[in-house]
Amino acid sequence: MIESPGDESFMREALRQAQKANEAGEVPVGAVIVREGKIIARAYNQVELLKDATAHAEMLALTQAEAAVGDWRLTECDLYVTKEPCAMCAGALVHTRIRRVIFGCTDPVAGAAGSVMNLLQMPALNHRCDIASGVLQDECATILQDFFRKRRNDRGATTS
Repeated sequence: MIESPGDESFMREALRQAQKANEAGEVPVGAVIVREGKIIARAYNQVELLKDATAHAEMLALTQAEAAVGDWRLTECDLYVTKEPCAMCAGALVHTRIRRVIFGCTDPVAGAAGSVMNLLQMPALNHRCDIASGVLQDECATILQDFFRKRRNDRGATTS
């Protein structure tokens, strides 16, 4: 799990995307895809906005990156995401052949990059992604914790 010098910088942009999700009332996860040192895709969770269970930040960023590259193969691209990808997103990352997946905080409930399972490096699949975790971990975890704390408090206030 090797970090590159620019990992924190790109993760800060992913955090800016997560903040946009937060402001929209979405689970605050943000993602960016980088190719040759340049961001080619930016996205944040839009599940509620689009009424689409697949509208995770990673999935939306993959679609943008494929358009930018002009191919579904993203072999020279790296994904920065604030939270460990779920199984759906990890599967898509393997299929698109993303080179590296860099994430901020783990997801001990549904993480598919090492927490619950590791689809990104499963030997039976045709591609394996390099993984770096814990980049700006505290900031990435805090935005999620604050979101869910507020959601629980709001729910408690409406039921009393």
